[in-house]
Amino acid sequence: MPTPTHILYLHGFRSSPRSAKAQRLAGIVQGLQTQGLDLTWACPQLPPSPAQAVKELRALTSDWPPHSSVVIGSSLGGFYATVMAQALGWRAAVINPAVAPARDLARYIGEQTEFHDPQARFFFKPEFIDEFKALAPYPITDPSRYWALIAQGDEVLNWREMVAHYPGVELLLLDGSDHAVSDFDAHLPALLHWLGLPDAGPAQNGTITV
Repeated sequence: MPTPTHILYLHGFRSSPRSAKAQRLAGIVQGLQTQGLDLTWACPQLPPSPAQAVKELRALTSDWPPHSSVVIGSSLGGFYATVMAQALGWRAAVINPAVAPARDLARYIGEQTEFHDPQARFFFKPEFIDEFKALAPYPITDPSRYWALIAQGDEVLNWREMVAHYPGVELLLLDGSDHAVSDFDAHLPALLHWLGLPDAGPAQNGTITV
């Protein structure tokens, strides 16, 4: 696989680019850029509408090269990452991916707040459920383009269901951990190896959120 030149990170439901995993990876990319590696990084705030989110992502990455672009997604971001990978032929790394958001997010219809800014509110509309159904990217068509980090200790999503949606992929199955993968730093070397990027070096302390 070619070394990536463009990396897109997608956050989870009610999350943001300020999530700890996004910030940790952004810091790694910045360090590699400082060392002279030609890397483009994007981590946009995703709108609540699934259709709008994918439309904006397609526009943002319209000139990215498919052979060296990679998308990384956590939770709902893992669903969107799979949508992008299936449509564009990219490689994708998914972290505790939300494989059935049309079902699982139906109970969140109504006003919601963001994790990282409780003052920021948005309305999760009923029609978004049908948008999720229309986007459903499963079954995946080329397992060799995927890497999955799935925690058996995920308290939000069923790890067996997640694994079943990514048959044949390179899988790091954690014995324990949680939905946010609070021990994310311990697994960064495996992700970076799959990406084809240099090791991040010593882990940094900090709480991880989706």
